[in-house]
Amino acid sequence: MGANIHKPRALYTLMEARVPFEIGAQLLSYRFYEKNLPKGNGRPVLVIPGFGAGDFETQMLRRSLKRLGYRSVPWKMGRNMGSTSKNRAHLRSELKRLLDVCGQKVSVVGWSLGGVFARELGRMYPEYVHSVVTLGTPFTGEHDANILHDLFHRISGTEFTDEDLAAFNQRKEPPGVLSTSIYSKTDGVVAWQCSLEEESELTENIEVKSSHCGLVYNPLAVSALARALQK
Repeated sequence: MGANIHKPRALYTLMEARVPFEIGAQLLSYRFYEKNLPKGNGRPVLVIPGFGAGDFETQMLRRSLKRLGYRSVPWKMGRNMGSTSKNRAHLRSELKRLLDVCGQKVSVVGWSLGGVFARELGRMYPEYVHSVVTLGTPFTGEHDANILHDLFHRISGTEFTDEDLAAFNQRKEPPGVLSTSIYSKTDGVVAWQCSLEEESELTENIEVKSSHCGLVYNPLAVSALARALQK
């Protein structure tokens, strides 16, 4: 996969402006549709925001998970501006703490770039991680087939190196724990093909109709996440 993958169509990027409507749909409908979703068993769920986002942007999602019976936890590291030694150490420590406190392995939910973090946590710490769910995360295909790639390097002032490419190719491998990728073919930031997991007994792909930035608000995405966390 990857040879013919291009950035999302300009129309889909413009359609990212629908996010306020997705937020509105969640606020107006959650009392009704959440009643029909599978309930959690108190498992801790660590939610990692996308690039440039923080815990404020994932607050509605975490509240939904709490209502469904999960112990939803913010990442507590401010805005996600990329992987650092500080946030890597914090996330490992947080996984261990949650396992110790809750007595259950942790499900890690990552939105966009946060999903890259989530997959790496599952790969590196299977003793702490029960499952990984990603929302619009680019982890396969072509590294530059998403607007996020350009934005990240423009803001950070860095170039994409051979070392970065090697790391990207390594991340294509499934994390080795239960893993679900939730994606949208109308994603205006990430080419949807770059979010397709190689399906196996441990992996699954779920398509929803959503914008990229709305994946943490859209009722369809929240419903898909609730079902993925039942594994």
